[in-house]
Amino acid sequence: MANYRSIFMKILKALLLLVVLLVLAAVGFLKYSGAWSAIFPSSEHDAVAPALPMDLGSPAILVFSKTNGFRHEEGIAGGGKVLAEIAVNNNWAVYASENGAVFNAANLARFDVVVFLNASGDMLSTPQEEAFQGWMEAGGGWLGIHAAGDGSHAGWQWYMDNLIGAEFTAHPMSPQFQEAVVLSEANKHRVMRDIPLTWSHTEEWYSWVSSPRERGFNILATLDENTYSPIQKMLGQERDLHMGDHPIVWSNCVGLGRSVYTALGHKSEAFAKPEFRRILENSLLWMIEPATEDCRN
Repeated sequence: MANYRSIFMKILKALLLLVVLLVLAAVGFLKYSGAWSAIFPSSEHDAVAPALPMDLGSPAILVFSKTNGFRHEEGIAGGGKVLAEIAVNNNWAVYASENGAVFNAANLARFDVVVFLNASGDMLSTPQEEAFQGWMEAGGGWLGIHAAGDGSHAGWQWYMDNLIGAEFTAHPMSPQFQEAVVLSEANKHRVMRDIPLTWSHTEEWYSWVSSPRERGFNILATLDENTYSPIQKMLGQERDLHMGDHPIVWSNCVGLGRSVYTALGHKSEAFAKPEFRRILENSLLWMIEPATEDCRN
């Protein structure tokens, strides 16, 4: 009897160890994949602003990639590298931060453009949001990349109304990443300069409930839904994500400020595409160069 009990205890300990290892592996995977913050989002807001370099220079770009929601580690790393290269090539200053307290009137006054590089979730406190809103409406420039337009920003109404203009619904799964054809639409716009009329790109393609065109946003490029499968396949279920009019890059005028949002940029490889890199550089140039009479051009 004692032998049976000893064997049972050994089996039980082995099973418990296996469970612990599986739990640790699952947690590690969620952390590595970026999904941990999406499942357990944070509302932590930074209170102490970073000390900006005294010799920051001008024009200056703030690259902000705080993630209180899903974290796109690859996209943040790849995008940060490319944005830094673009800045160097144009003699711009660039400062990267994940500290939301940088959003105060004094700090923002030192920047010409703010980039939300896959920033997600409830990132900023109400005073920080208000500081950004005032800076933007007074003539700032904003470039939002990929997760900057996902569903994690729904609690910031001004942001959704003025910078995104559409409610995120989902992206395809099985397969998650697909090659599709992008159609340039506003070819005379500064952001689309030197971009071909059609080009291929591999991405995690976002869909929205409706097109931001319906809310007056200026659509710069759309997605040809006939060139990929806009279907989300999960847990034996299928969800149709067709939009018909499927914008993928758009701009908006916000007071005296100018904004551009692009849904591209999930993976690091996306930033290596010459068309996407050109759109990023053109967007920054459009915001930094002297404003034209018509913000829509």
